[in-house]
Amino acid sequence: MIADEVSRLTGRAVAETRRLSGGDTAAAFAVRLDDGGELFAKSTSPSMPGAAAAEAASLRWLAEPGVVAVPEVFGDGDHCLVTEHVPEGAPTAETAAELGRGLARLHYAGAPAFGSPPPGGPADAWIGLAPMRNEPEDDWPTFYARHRVQPYVRRAVDEGTLSSESGKILDRVCEDVAELAGPAEPPSRLHGDLWSGNVLWGRDRAWLIDPAAHGGHRETDLAMLHLFGCPQLDRVIAGYEEVHPLADGWRSRIPLHQLFPLLVHAVLFGSGFGSQAVQAARRALAG
Repeated sequence: MIADEVSRLTGRAVAETRRLSGGDTAAAFAVRLDDGGELFAKSTSPSMPGAAAAEAASLRWLAEPGVVAVPEVFGDGDHCLVTEHVPEGAPTAETAAELGRGLARLHYAGAPAFGSPPPGGPADAWIGLAPMRNEPEDDWPTFYARHRVQPYVRRAVDEGTLSSESGKILDRVCEDVAELAGPAEPPSRLHGDLWSGNVLWGRDRAWLIDPAAHGGHRETDLAMLHLFGCPQLDRVIAGYEEVHPLADGWRSRIPLHQLFPLLVHAVLFGSGFGSQAVQAARRALAG
């Protein structure tokens, strides 16, 4: 039971657990402790080995520079993660701008290499329900093509989600990615799955949750924020640019960086996202 696992991992007595709604990859629980404290816990699927450990390592790594708010990790086991409980609030212009400033500082904190996992994190991690390999490479174009685009293109074609002709369009992006990527940048410390649902608006600041952290290109996090929309996104970007201005032409490269999450969605949820990935590939090739 989740109460027993939380007690085992934290050494604290649990008074009550309450199942929360949502969550595609795990069952989520609000946990009330005997001493009146509150925690958050999630129970990950046995079909996703290492998922709790990977997320715990990601949260600790993102917390390390002290520039963005992430829930504190209180314990993780084979299939359970226990973190700080964050009361929800509403987005404001100032919390959005501060999120942008914090995200810029997080990216600037850097990573050992493109594709490096968080310290103590596994190379074989997860993004949502899809496996994700963190394998260090010397440059971002090689990492992105080899570990973020090609594996999902192959799977989507093999499973019939993408046609072989569509696969060839995506292969062209991989062949040309060095020319499409814009100015070279050092590895950034990425959240890695920064769609709007993984921004939790608290009472006085925005928190980053459910990361798939790794070393990558900072434009990837921003492209994911644009993919499904984000409250006050213009304010987030303005705050970001105050601290760590983006390279010229970054908006034109958004489709390139959106290929990865779109392909992940294609292999998980079907051909509609595959079509969107092909459209993004065409826009990326067109510049």
